[in-house]
Amino acid sequence: MQNWLLPEYIEDILPVEAGAIESLRARLLECFRVHGYALVHPPLVEYIESLATGTGRDMDLQTFKLIDRLSGRTMGLRADISPQVARIDAHALNRQGVARLCYAGRVVHTTPEGLGRTRELFQIGAELFGHAGIESDLEIQRLLLTGLDLAGVSSVHIDLGHVAIFRALVRLGEFAPALEGELFDALQAKDIPTLESLTSSLQRPLRDALLALPTLYGDRQVLERARSLLPQAPEIARALDELDALSGALASSSCAVCIDLAELRGYHYHSGAVFSAYANDWRKTLARGGRYDEIGKAFGRARPATGFSIDLRELAGLMAKSHAGMIEQAVLAPHDPDPELARSIAELRAAGTVVVIDLPGHQASRGELGCDRMLVKRDGAWQLENLTNS
Repeated sequence: MQNWLLPEYIEDILPVEAGAIESLRARLLECFRVHGYALVHPPLVEYIESLATGTGRDMDLQTFKLIDRLSGRTMGLRADISPQVARIDAHALNRQGVARLCYAGRVVHTTPEGLGRTRELFQIGAELFGHAGIESDLEIQRLLLTGLDLAGVSSVHIDLGHVAIFRALVRLGEFAPALEGELFDALQAKDIPTLESLTSSLQRPLRDALLALPTLYGDRQVLERARSLLPQAPEIARALDELDALSGALASSSCAVCIDLAELRGYHYHSGAVFSAYANDWRKTLARGGRYDEIGKAFGRARPATGFSIDLRELAGLMAKSHAGMIEQAVLAPHDPDPELARSIAELRAAGTVVVIDLPGHQASRGELGCDRMLVKRDGAWQLENLTNS
């Protein structure tokens, strides 16, 4: 076996991409900091009971498991950082008021989420604990938009959904867990034929409501259609009111907003409004988030919570596509003991310019070194000159 081969959907992050990811990480964390979000670093592994708490079967299946040789207990390699941050809020910090936390780190999945996706993601996000009102949902969504704008993402659009609507329909129908799961899968896939088959024996109002969910997608006018098509249950009315308020508030931002009442990502994890962010020129999801008030109960301390996470590798990929050919090149400097050269190099580096020393006997091309300029001595002074050859 070739010992340099990596597992499927696991890959090295090479210099250009690694540099883009690190640059984005630093800018986004600074953005979160000035908005009042304090940085935390949860561990890479935890006992599986903690990692899987409140996240549902999907996250459990995505978690690599191993045995702790010290305790004999099963541990997990984290597949999502948000539950860890909820644990920190509930126990390590134990604050009574609002807590704003952010994080950045790697997570690993047992299977890729889609074609062309890696199993090792670089996740960055922000979470707000201790406030149950729509104001905190809006703060989190605006923070996401601010971060994406800072990263240079243009033409962002947000898909808004609300898991309480489907939950209300499940409660009204008193569905068995197996049927609930099948309906959930059909709605996520917007599989109308399967949905029709699954609902064929249900009473007409409930059946019509479930069949309507995949069609309730579009601008805010969708909410008026939803009010006429869905049962007049308090939970559904409240959810539609929240979506109306959120979409109206976001309308003043520079993003487009779509309502999708069949959007149930994180259904077993989230409890209220959920959202996904996309860029018009990028087919993959850039960020996901929503309200997850119930996860704190599993840690023994119920706390309302809302937040989002971004896959930095996806974001870096979009930036590479948008800024192709715009990568800053380095300066090549000769290997020379001249103190004036050392001062020139130090000044360039202090200003953020990459300077590479051309070591004696080094045969790599200047293009391979990533240099487009060179320090040369003219008339007793070191000057920058453009490189025209490789």
